[in-house]
Amino acid sequence: MRNFSTLLTVPALWLMVGTASAASVPPPGNVPPAGFEALFNGKDLTGWRGMGHVSPYEVARWSPEERADRQRAADEDMNSHWRVEDGQIINDGRGVYLTTQKDYGDFELMIDWKTTPGTDSGIYLRGSPQVQIWDPDDQAARRHGADKGSGGLWNNESSEGKFPRTRADKPVGQWNTFRIRMIGSLVTVHLNGRLVVDNAVMENYWDRKRPLPARGPIQLQTHGGRMCFANIFIREIPPDEANRILQGIDDRGFRSIFNGRDFDGWIGATDAYEVRDRAIVYRPASRGGTLFTKKQYQDFAIRFEFKLPPAGNNGLAIRSPLEGNPAFMGMEIQILDDGHEKYRDLKPWQVHGSVYGVVPAHRGYLRPVGQWNYEEVIVKGSRIRVNVNGVPVLDADIANARPLDDAEHPGLQRTSGHIGFMGHGDPVEFRNIRLKELN
Repeated sequence: MRNFSTLLTVPALWLMVGTASAASVPPPGNVPPAGFEALFNGKDLTGWRGMGHVSPYEVARWSPEERADRQRAADEDMNSHWRVEDGQIINDGRGVYLTTQKDYGDFELMIDWKTTPGTDSGIYLRGSPQVQIWDPDDQAARRHGADKGSGGLWNNESSEGKFPRTRADKPVGQWNTFRIRMIGSLVTVHLNGRLVVDNAVMENYWDRKRPLPARGPIQLQTHGGRMCFANIFIREIPPDEANRILQGIDDRGFRSIFNGRDFDGWIGATDAYEVRDRAIVYRPASRGGTLFTKKQYQDFAIRFEFKLPPAGNNGLAIRSPLEGNPAFMGMEIQILDDGHEKYRDLKPWQVHGSVYGVVPAHRGYLRPVGQWNYEEVIVKGSRIRVNVNGVPVLDADIANARPLDDAEHPGLQRTSGHIGFMGHGDPVEFRNIRLKELN
């Protein structure tokens, strides 16, 4: 559960719950596994700072002077309530949260923790609450679901991931181990070697209408009872690995619709594209046009990777006829380097992932230009969902949608059509194109 504090400080409103036992030595090691680095050096709090339960959107509004002042106060508070002893980090149940100096995007985190009777704590991911830590036998917390065990995304309003699949906690006073993986908004949690959360979307506690921030710090929460942490290791997940993982999530029924060699199964502007290194690449010198699937589709999910050049522009045509502009006669899911200076004046319905001219998507989840991105578009009836790099950037019912660009969009009424890549003059690349029919 979250702590109801404000700004960078956490008021000392909570009484200690239970009796803190003498500190025991944590599991041996503090040696990170291959590929991981230690976030805690076992000696002091180097690499950490103080930060309370505060919205990143609020922090972004602070002036540099205000931010510096608040950070100094938070660090003083941190040093009053957090200490290092016998190779472990110990908190007395009060104060600000222990927060990494560095922000993280996609990562895998390993952390050992030990709690005391009645204690309620958690791990904030990207500065957002949280992977829950309970005393599962605390009768007072049963109404919140503590008896189900630790590891759930307790601050989710939906049921997905809110509680763990199984109770995997060791008895209070013994050391537990989390292994947490976060890709985009998707979180997987293993507790003591058992899967308790499986690729659940972690909701944005700070603004339910937005996805989680793309990057943010990791925080160790204090919530009224003594907590101990040790062996804290992290591995940042590179884009290609993240894409492979995302492609493999619930992939039953998906099949490749591009063979990596030629345009077998595709029609339309085949001369405007070429196959290079098992990817479809638009030819900038061509006249443009759309490369369509030969087959038409009604309800489907399509997964693919794409790579944008600087200011790159393309689009995914869905339910499109072969005649006319697919953005209007069908629908276009925008594919665009929308962070480029060239597009500083974009309309919301023009950003990457939008149903062009109709429904805006959330912005800010593309990888740096030159890296491969992963996208999934799910079209079922009148509902369209777009996930970019594991982040749900659009979820809309177009049944009664009103275009925002003052143009006619007869394609909104179509129930089937071709899928295609819409060349707009830039060498955008596509690979690993897989589709699953839903009807």
